[in-house]
Amino acid sequence: MLELNINNEIHQVEAPDDMPVLWVLRDLLKKTGTKFGCGMGQCGACTIHINGQAMRACITPVGVAKNAKITTIEGVSRKGEHPIQIAWKENNVPQCGYCQSGQIMSALTLLENNKAPTDEDINNHMSGNICRCGTYPRIKQAIKQAAAVLATDTGDK
Repeated sequence: MLELNINNEIHQVEAPDDMPVLWVLRDLLKKTGTKFGCGMGQCGACTIHINGQAMRACITPVGVAKNAKITTIEGVSRKGEHPIQIAWKENNVPQCGYCQSGQIMSALTLLENNKAPTDEDINNHMSGNICRCGTYPRIKQAIKQAAAVLATDTGDK
């Protein structure tokens, strides 16, 4: 029996240590916001945070997450009130929407480490997240908008 802290809630799950976190989230706990994309950690659709670090849930064994804090898209803001979620909506980022939870989770780690990312910073950081719809310009604009809002909220502008 594993005890996992997911979005600040403790969950008990029966899973082998080598089961990917993605299957624990989706199949055992029915948290379907994290998506399965390539299954090889290359597309970023399954991006979650483990202790604040962006990780690919499809290739990360759940044993790694013992005694760690896991954050999924459901843990960002259930009502969609986080500045990144608002920016995503206001910039009409989602097209098919499949990659968006992973994109947002990656964008959050960028903004946590870089309060005013340049285009190059955004391109470099987000290069591991693939959007088949090609919404990259809107993703970039949403990240810049969220950065500006977060800077205002914290007085870092």
